[in-house]
Order: sequence, then structure tokens, then C-alpha cells
Amino acid sequence: MIRHLLGATAVLLALTACSRSDPNLRQTGPNPDLPAQNQTLVPPMKIAEPVGWNGDRPAVPAGFAITPLATDLKIPRQILVLPNGDILVAEGSGGHAPKLRPKDVIAGLIKAKGKSSVKGGDRITLLRDADGDGQAELRTTFIDNLDAPYGLAFVDGALYVAEQGALLRFPYQPGQTRITAPGAVLTELPSAINHHWTKSLTSSADGQTLYVGIGSNSNVGERGMAVEQDRAVVWAIDRQTGAHRILASGIRNPTALAIEPTTSALWAVVNERDELGPQLAPDYLTSVRPGAFYGWPYSYWGQNVDPRANPQRPDKVAEAVKPDYALGSHVAALGLSFATNGGFGGAFSQGAFIGEHGSWNRQDLSGYKVSWVPFNAGRPAGQPVDFATGFIKDGKARGRPVGVTFDPQRRILLIADDLSNTVWRVAPQ
Repeated sequence: MIRHLLGATAVLLALTACSRSDPNLRQTGPNPDLPAQNQTLVPPMKIAEPVGWNGDRPAVPAGFAITPLATDLKIPRQILVLPNGDILVAEGSGGHAPKLRPKDVIAGLIKAKGKSSVKGGDRITLLRDADGDGQAELRTTFIDNLDAPYGLAFVDGALYVAEQGALLRFPYQPGQTRITAPGAVLTELPSAINHHWTKSLTSSADGQTLYVGIGSNSNVGERGMAVEQDRAVVWAIDRQTGAHRILASGIRNPTALAIEPTTSALWAVVNERDELGPQLAPDYLTSVRPGAFYGWPYSYWGQNVDPRANPQRPDKVAEAVKPDYALGSHVAALGLSFATNGGFGGAFSQGAFIGEHGSWNRQDLSGYKVSWVPFNAGRPAGQPVDFATGFIKDGKARGRPVGVTFDPQRRILLIADDLSNTVWRVAPQ
């Protein structure tokens, strides 16, 4: 059966190879160019074959140095720096959505080619670089036996972990290197099917509210809207009681959340829908406005109607808001961290670092880098800038960025790379 599927994949990819991107379209910033919809029997698919770094490392701007802080991890996803400088890395892989259509099977085969062969660790690893030399002299399993951990937050002496099905709270003592007690369930999270399983997490500026991003259970509602209850939303959760409410909806897959430091507003990076063409629809960075509806599945980038949504909902299309800033189509942004306390200074003093995991659903690869979006007065102000590149070389993938975390106390940026299973450390030279 696998041979037949692979043969069918080769034929169908040949049929879709003519669906190329237009290099003249600008798809980043507040007003991206949106081409005509281009639905095909099978969407264009191409993944970068993994080859590893082989002693090389990503490229960063002049004046910076990048080093591997830790290697041989088990699918590192998101990173949190504790007040004492210890670094926590969530490792795992989840989801258990059955395939609906033949092209889902083909897409699964394509995506699998671009992943690490290592099994997810279902754990949190602690790294300690007490002397700041870029080498972790202590590495321990901080918490194990988790269920696809992803989002991390630390508030008022407690560690919060968003697994694929629950938000857990762990007590923490400063300097602690292992937690063996089971986490207390603050609230259960939607986990049926879990087409998009990652649960992103951050806390409000005052620490009273926890925000969890919950992705949709489908590309564009093809499983029926009944299974999309409490999906494609951001929850606001009371940190004391676990009571939750929907803060924003129609936000297809909010893969990372962060607080913008000058306004204390919540922002997210969001992965948009597939199968409308190589340049639709742009993934985006946006403030998460309370009560806002961002269009999914009925429309994208405001009122651009998606004809595949069933049923059609012109009333919902009419209320859809535009995101703030396009990142490009299918870049698969999975990481978001704002520079705080002046960032690195100079050109990297105000803005957001974004981990772009990289495309699988267009012939010309997009993403596969860490980008920087400059901000001014709490808003994006200019085109994105490449910050860490080289994850792709000669069409092959050496790594794929996921979470990014800026540490203002030590003036470093940490990058989780879930293909080479590395945490990279970027610091001024």
C-alpha cells in the first residue's frame, strides 16, 4: 500500500508542480498582496529533506555569535527562562487525528519526510549555564511522563505547563532541578481528535490570567463544525480558579502567544489555512483583541471568503477582523518572543523574534528561519528582517526553528530546533 501511495504521490506532485509562486507579490506587513485562489486536486507539496548541521551552525547578523547550548534533545518545542536563569525546554509530539481523504495520507507522508526520526520526549528538560559561557554545565530531566507538553509559563512561584489535553500547575522552589510530584490540573483543554494539538501558553502582565491558544481540528472545517467547539480560539483562564472564557475566536492555529512589553497587550502568531494555493493564506502576527473573530473557517485576512467552508456564513464573514501583520504564506510560525528591556539594542531594541518552522505545502520553500519584526509604540513598524538563517542549504533542511525566547537579564536569544534537536543560543559577541 505504501508503494502505491508513494507512486500516487509522485504523479500528483507532478500535476501540481506548475502551481508556482509569484515572486513579485509582497506577502509580509500590514497589507499583503493576496492572489486569486488556486484550488487543485492535491495542493503543491514539497518538504526540505533533512541533512543535519554536520558541524555547521545557523547564520546570525554581524556582531552576534550562535552556539549550540544543548543537543540530542527529543523534539524541543518551546523554551522558558526561570528567574534564576535556568532554562526549561518542553519536548514532545502529539495529535491523534485520523486521515479523512487520500490527500491527507499523502500530506502526512510528505510532512513526515521533514521531521526528526527521534521520538518526542514527553518531558521538560532543565539546562543550567550558570557562568554564561554558552555551555550548559547541568542538564537534567525536570519533569517527565507528560502528554505532549508545549506551552510554558512561570507566575508567582508556580510553573504552568500546557499539555495537549490539560493545563497543569507545579509548585517550584528556586534552584530546584527536578519535580517528581504530579502536576495539579488547573483546567482540562480540548483534546478530542487534536488535529492541531499544540497548546500555546503565556500569562498576562499582571499574572492574574493565563492565555492558552487552541488550534482548529481541521484545515477548513472538513470534519464538520461540531468538532470545532472550543477550537481555533484563545482562552483566558483565571489563574486561581481555572475558570475559562473565549477571548478571541476564528483564529485557526495560534501556535505561540506573548505579551508586548510597552502596551501589555496579548499577541499571537497564527498558522493559516492550506489548499488555496502556494500564496494563500498568509500566516500572521496579530494582537489578540478581546471578543474579536478572525475569520476561520469562513474567510481569511478579513472578508476574503473561503468557498470551501460548509455552511457558508456571511454573517460571520461580516464581523471578521483583519490581522495586524502578515508573515508570508505557509511559513509555519511557531515561535514568538518580544525583546524587552531594550533587547539587543540598536536595530534589535523593540520588536518580536519569530520562529518560522517552514513550509511543506508549496513548491518553493518558505520560512525555515528566525525573523525579526521591528515595533514602535507597541505596533509593527517596517518589513521583517532575517535574524537567524541557514536552516536551509541547497534545498535541504539542516534544522527547523520552533520556539524562540529572549532573555533580557542575560541578553541572549534561545531557539528550539526540532529537526536537529538542538537549543541554539544567540548572544552579542
